[in-house]
Amino acid sequence: MRELPITVRRSIELLGLVLIAYIIVLGQGIIMPIAMAFFISIVLLPVFQFFVRKRFPEALAIFISILLLAIVVGSIVWFFSSQISALVSDFPLIKKNITSHLNSLSAWINNKTDFSTKEQLNLINDQSNKLLNYASGMLTGAAGSVSSTLVFLGLLPIYIYLLLYYKNLLLRFIFMWFPDESHDKVREAILESKVIIKSYLIGLLIQVTYMTILLGTILTLIGIKHALLIAVIFAFLNLIPYVGALIGNIIGVLITLTSSDQLWPILAVLGTIAFVQFLDNNILMPRIVGSKVKINALMTIIGVFLGGSLAGISGMFLSLPIIAVLKIVFDRSSMLRQWGVLLGDERPTESPMASPAMRSNSQEVQEEIQRNNDIEPTHRK
Repeated sequence: MRELPITVRRSIELLGLVLIAYIIVLGQGIIMPIAMAFFISIVLLPVFQFFVRKRFPEALAIFISILLLAIVVGSIVWFFSSQISALVSDFPLIKKNITSHLNSLSAWINNKTDFSTKEQLNLINDQSNKLLNYASGMLTGAAGSVSSTLVFLGLLPIYIYLLLYYKNLLLRFIFMWFPDESHDKVREAILESKVIIKSYLIGLLIQVTYMTILLGTILTLIGIKHALLIAVIFAFLNLIPYVGALIGNIIGVLITLTSSDQLWPILAVLGTIAFVQFLDNNILMPRIVGSKVKINALMTIIGVFLGGSLAGISGMFLSLPIIAVLKIVFDRSSMLRQWGVLLGDERPTESPMASPAMRSNSQEVQEEIQRNNDIEPTHRK
C-alpha cells in the first residue's frame, strides 16, 4: 500500500485533534463523568482486587470499594462545611474589618491623589451595583449548574461500578483494536499508564493531606484565623498546575483580610504558603510521583487552560493525567512520536539546527535524551 505524503498525514493528525476537541465540547456532560470515573476506578482497582482475593463476590467487592470512596469524600465535604460555617459566624467581624480596610485605603488615596472621599464612594457604589447585577445573572444559571453537578456526582459511582465490572471486556476490546504483532506494545502501554495514573492520583491525595496539615499547623501556630480553611482551599486548588496556586494565594489573602485589620497576617500567610509550596515542588512531590513521565511546563499550562475551556473545572483537574497517558501512547508510536516529544520535558543537550542526530525520530535517540534529563525511559525492549 502506497504511503500518504507527509503533508496529508500531518493534516489528518491536526484534523483529528480538532475533531476530538469538538466532540469533548459537544459531549462533555457524558465524557467528563466517564473520564473521571476511569481515573478513579484505576485508583480503586487495588482495593477491589484485595476484596476479590478475600473471596468476596465481585459485585460486593466493587460496592465496598465505592462505599469507602464515598466515606472519604463525605468526610472532606463535612470538613469544608464546618469550616465555612465558622467563617459565616464571623460575618459581623468581617464587615467591621472590611470597613476598616476601606477607610485606610480611602485615606491613603486622599493623601496621594486628588480623588475625594465622595468620588471614591460614588465609584464604590457604582461598581457594587454592577457586581450585584452580575451576581444576579450568575444566580439565574445557578440552578442549572447545581442540577448538572448533582447529575455528574450521581453518574460517577455508576460509571465506576460498570468500569470495574466490565474491565476485562474493555481490555479485550482494546487488544482486538490492534494487530497481534502489536499486542506486546499495547500491554506495555496499558500497564505503564495504570502505574502512572495510580501514582499520580495517589500522590495528589497524599499531597493534599500533608499540605493541609503542614500549612494549617503553621498558620494556626502563627495565630491566623481560619487557618485550616485557608490550608484546605489552597491544597485543593494547588492540584490545578500553576493556575491553582495563584488563585489559592488570592483566596488566602482575602480570607485573612476579612478576619484581621492588620497587615502582618497577610505577609505571614503569603510567606508560609511560599515556604510550603517550595517544599512541595522541590522535595516532597518529586519523591511521591517520581520521574517516570515528565510533562513540560508549557504544555502543562496550555493543557490546563485548554481542559478548562473544553470541559470546565473537571477538565482542568484531569488535564495532566490525560496528557501523561497520551505521552505514553505517543512515545510507542513511530508515526506519533513527535507529539510525545512536544508534550515531554526531554530537552536535547544540543540544538537540532547544529546536530543532525537531534532531528532523528528513532527510539534510541529519544531514550538517550531521556537519560540525559534523568527521566526513566518510557519504552522497554
